[in-house]
Amino acid sequence: MAGQSSGGGALRSFFQWLSGTDGFARIAPKIVPQADRLVYRLSGGRILMGDQLIPHLLLTTTGSKSGEPRQTPLACWPEPGGSFIVVGSNFGRENHPAWTSNLIKTPAAKVGFRGREMAVTALLLQGAERDEAWRRLLTNWPLYERYTEKSGRELRVFRLTPA
Repeated sequence: MAGQSSGGGALRSFFQWLSGTDGFARIAPKIVPQADRLVYRLSGGRILMGDQLIPHLLLTTTGSKSGEPRQTPLACWPEPGGSFIVVGSNFGRENHPAWTSNLIKTPAAKVGFRGREMAVTALLLQGAERDEAWRRLLTNWPLYERYTEKSGRELRVFRLTPA
């Protein structure tokens, strides 16, 4: 990202390498979301753990089977106008993450981002719109390409637009 020091770039590179390992993919889903939700709660919704590397948000969806609220911390790409792009990487595992199915069934959701909460509507990006978003995502977080290779699937990309 623009304006980062060389130390920040080194940290980003290390984190991208670590996040692409098979060990991280096995351990992270059990630890990272719970820790992220705790940090979010303790900071009054202002901070998520990965914010120092790439912006993050807390997405609240409606469970597609349970109907209950489900919170998921996610890396995001803020867009001009207040929308966010998010990717269903699932740490490079072969299945789409549950939150993506939740958004497909019920596109109305909530986002917590840097101390503010807002209602959003999700749109699964396809075709040229997805391709454009994907190019921008890879420029800033190339790890998504590794997750695509590891998972053997096309990662779902959503635009979350303020409702």
